[in-house]
This record gives sequence, structure tokens and C-alpha cells, in this order.
Amino acid sequence: MKKAFVALVLLVILGCGALAGMAWTRLQAPYKGYTATEQFVQIPAGAGAAAIRERLVGAGVVQDGLTLRLALRWTGASRDLQAGEYRFDRPMTAVEVVSKIARGDIYGQRITFPEGLTIRDMASLYESRGLGKARDFVQAARNTALIRDLDPAASDLEGYLFPDTYTVGRTAVASQLIESMVAGFRAAYPGDAPQPGGQPPLTPRQLVTLASLIEKETGKPEERPIVSAVYRNRLRIGMGMQADPTVVYALQKAGRYDGNIRKEDLLINSPYNTYKYPGLPPGPIASPGKASLDAAVQPADADFLFFVSRNDGSHVFAKTLQEHNRNVQEFQVRYFQQQRTRK
Repeated sequence: MKKAFVALVLLVILGCGALAGMAWTRLQAPYKGYTATEQFVQIPAGAGAAAIRERLVGAGVVQDGLTLRLALRWTGASRDLQAGEYRFDRPMTAVEVVSKIARGDIYGQRITFPEGLTIRDMASLYESRGLGKARDFVQAARNTALIRDLDPAASDLEGYLFPDTYTVGRTAVASQLIESMVAGFRAAYPGDAPQPGGQPPLTPRQLVTLASLIEKETGKPEERPIVSAVYRNRLRIGMGMQADPTVVYALQKAGRYDGNIRKEDLLINSPYNTYKYPGLPPGPIASPGKASLDAAVQPADADFLFFVSRNDGSHVFAKTLQEHNRNVQEFQVRYFQQQRTRK
């Protein structure tokens, strides 16, 4: 009886070992069940493990459901699988397939939108990359329902399309990219951060508008909170913004901008012209990055009211008009006089 029991135990051990060996072989065996040179698999957002398993097996990427279940257990990635379209073009082990999807290694063309672009700038870039028509991008950017809770007065998504790098799938349309960009904005928007005291808090639309001015005025990270302070100080005392980028935006909307601002351009009759109309412009003039959004909410503790370019990407700031006029003479008038003399 004892010998029989020992024999049974040995059989069980050998059986388990055989099963383990079979499982290991399944996990490590590359598989390609499709005949084409490449296979695309779309994983929908919110898809469960069973739905994903069905798609991968049906596409010939994984041999069978058991193999995929083993790979998920082995990697512990059941909860990490990411939605998107995936491209497979070679035999892969089930573990490699699971790892690819858990990494979010989706197929598509990458496009980078730098900070400070307008909707039309972005639309032109979108078309130039062969992703679709610029007009489709502009049309999709009119879907203000995406930000209605933040800005019910918006007529388009100017300022709310977050500058970042995005992956656009083969079958993606402009509206899908726009939704991703708005989602990026929401993730970066510091709306719950406390605003400085001493003046009425700005609405979300005003904050994004201020951030867009900051973005267009300086590319220096250390200057953004100072530029924010300048504009907030001007708002507090009722002083005009007098921001050149708002004039550029007004000229662009009127189809009159040729790359330069002339003295007569400062008189353009547009609500975006902050030389003519007090306060912030009626809406954002570009898409600000996170640093400019943060600076709009948390300006520097500074009394500056003026700044002028040093012509090297940085600015010099001043508290009084007299000091500012001296800076203008040094960094603008004399600088350009010297440039003409050298020619």
C-alpha cells in the first residue's frame, strides 16, 4: 500500500512537471498564425481580458486562449493592457505580445505640436504630416462641448489643445486627435490651485488667456512667472496689457499679418488688440504649455509693470515708465542702430 502511494505521488509530480514544461514551451514558442506580412489588431478602450483574448487569437497573433492566459499570469500584466491599434509583423511569443500591449506600443504616426501654436497653425502642421486635411482639424476644433464645463462661452478650442507629442493611428480622424489634445489640457490645467490675493480671481477662460499671452511673450522658463506678474499687476491697477502678440493674433484673424508689426497696426479695431481695448483679450491667442498655465495661476511676487526684449530671447523688467524707457533706448533703439551701422 505504501509503495502504491509513493508511486502515485511520483506520478503526480511527474505530471505536474510535464504540464509545467508544456506551459513553458507555449510561453516561449514564437507564433505567427496569419499569412499576410503584417497584422493589425485594435484593442478598444475598456476591453476586458476575454475580448482582448478573442481579438488576438482571431487575428492569429496568439495561438490560443490558454496560451494568452498563461502569458498574462506569467507577466502579471492583466490590468496593464492598453487600448489602441497594434501592428504585428513577425512570429512572437505570447509573453512578447502581452508586453507589447502593456507598454502601449501602439502603431501610428507621431506628431509634435510645440507650445504657442494657434488652431490654424496646428491644422497646417497636421496636413503637412499627411494625417488629414487642415479644414477637418479646424472643424473638429469647433467642438466646444469638450470644454463646456470650463468655458461655456468658447466658440472654438483655441488655447485648449495641449501642445505635446501624439500618436495618430492609421484610421484615426481629426476629431479623435482633438479629443486627445483636450484630455492633455485637462491633465495639465492647474484649475484648483489657489490664485494670488489682492485681486479678483480669474475665470478658467481668463486664466488660459493669460497663459497664452505668457507663452507668446517668453520661452524662458524662469521668466514666465515674472511676465505673469506684470500682466496681473496691470490688471490690478487697470493698466492696458499692451501685448504685441495680441496685435499679431488680431492681424492674423483679419488676414493682414505679414510677419511684422507696424505703428499703424497698433490701431487695428479688434477686441484682441490690447493696445486699443483694456483688460485681457476676449479669449486665448494660442495654446499654452503647462509651465505657462502654472505661471498664470502662480505669478512671481514682483512689482514689475514693464518689460522689453534683450533680443536674445530674454527680457529686462522695470517697475516704472522712466526705467522702462531707459531699457527701450538701450535694448531696442541703440541695439538696432548698431546693427544698421555694422551693415
